[in-house]
Amino acid sequence: MKINAPVGIFDSGVGGLTVVKRVLEKLPNESALYLGDQIHVPYGERTADEIRAFALGITDFLIRGGAKMVIMACNMSSAVALETAVERFPRIPIIGVIEAGARAALHTAHGGTIGVLATTGTVNSGAYTNILTSLTPDVRVIQQACPRFVTIVESDMCDTAEADDAVREYVEPLLSAGCRTIVLGCTHYPFLMRAIRAAVGPDVTIIDPAEETAIEAANILFDAGMLNSPHAEPAHACFTTGSPSQFADLGGRLIGRPMGEVQKTTWGIELQEIAWQEKTAGQTTRFAL
Repeated sequence: MKINAPVGIFDSGVGGLTVVKRVLEKLPNESALYLGDQIHVPYGERTADEIRAFALGITDFLIRGGAKMVIMACNMSSAVALETAVERFPRIPIIGVIEAGARAALHTAHGGTIGVLATTGTVNSGAYTNILTSLTPDVRVIQQACPRFVTIVESDMCDTAEADDAVREYVEPLLSAGCRTIVLGCTHYPFLMRAIRAAVGPDVTIIDPAEETAIEAANILFDAGMLNSPHAEPAHACFTTGSPSQFADLGGRLIGRPMGEVQKTTWGIELQEIAWQEKTAGQTTRFAL
């Protein structure tokens, strides 16, 4: 495996770009290989078996694309597919976003109640509650499903009255339960930070697992001697299973800079066999995060 290979990152859509951004801030010499599975968004309302098939197929795609590490920048994938992926692809490190966020929340909460905003699927999986209680058995965790959030982000409606109303609806039970630490349990949710911060007020700490995941990724690559050289020229690549132009437009607005080239990839016929068929389409400008 080449040391100067990219870090593979994926999510159901544009949400994982929050993780890409944090990873490249922490590791500016690294290259990113990103895939947003927009054709299947949102993952949070799908079955565990479906998501596991998607996550394993995408992980295989990224590894065959040369990734030296894979980050499941999707809480639902991390909840239901991470263990299987680690077993199936043992030659490279594969990490999720849940445990890093859980550790940061415990450090901040100092024994207080922790709230989790997440997709319906992540809430039903109990992933955050399981990890938090495995680390601190007596911690109190309040989960809140937010089925409207991903659609709002993917529809470019973060700065709308609908987004503000949804945020107020979902955070109110957490505030009423006394949560003063709230975990954003989906990588789409940091794009709603303005509305979330306004709804919870200054006395609540908001945990973005993307930041902690970037630190974990950096530590793993450093310990394994897999960091790019300081003189490496990063070369990023971005794929979507949806519309490349739509992904580039939306992603660029959300991260505040042009996305550049986004390529299209399509699923293979046998998802359960992790089969992919790939094709590029459309654009010629560079993908620049």
